[in-house]
Amino acid sequence: MLDYARVMPGEAFDRVEVEVVFLRMDQAPKRPLAVLPAGAELSRERLSVAEYRMLYNEVGGPWLWWLRRMMPDDMLARHLVNSAVAFHVLRVDGQVAGFFETDAGYWPNVNLNYFGLMPAFIGKGLGKPLLDAAVDSVFAGGSPLRGMTVNTCSADHPRALPNYVAAGFKEVRRIREEWDIPRRLGLKLPEHLRG
Repeated sequence: MLDYARVMPGEAFDRVEVEVVFLRMDQAPKRPLAVLPAGAELSRERLSVAEYRMLYNEVGGPWLWWLRRMMPDDMLARHLVNSAVAFHVLRVDGQVAGFFETDAGYWPNVNLNYFGLMPAFIGKGLGKPLLDAAVDSVFAGGSPLRGMTVNTCSADHPRALPNYVAAGFKEVRRIREEWDIPRRLGLKLPEHLRG
């Protein structure tokens, strides 16, 4: 466990059990490039700590995204300017609808660190084109890329794993983890995950 993600002595926390699924894609899928729906636009952006935290918390709140909530601001600020990390923000009619974060720090593999939609935009046909755009952003350019990786878990949206598989990712392995989530984060823990 990352040092900054450890529960402080005496701090109240909830322990959850999750199954983590690791997936991989070794080559670009054989399909046309992603096309976003009308009114949707995707842009690569440099985000401030506050902007990133807003996106991360809003998109990930329902799915128990907690690690970056624990990351100190100075560490997150360094991460946000890391040249190996790219942030793409999806907007629909000018409203922020979702984002994805890729990390080439594992070169020659690129990891999809985070991917998701704002709750108000789930179920509106944006997930597939956004995921396809994330994959396209990694495989574009013909560089000597070995593959793209991602992981999901049993706390994630129920369609996450099927969507990754439909996009061309193959399951590599599964592991069980226990997470101690500080109550101060204010996250709602699904009953099925409680230890």
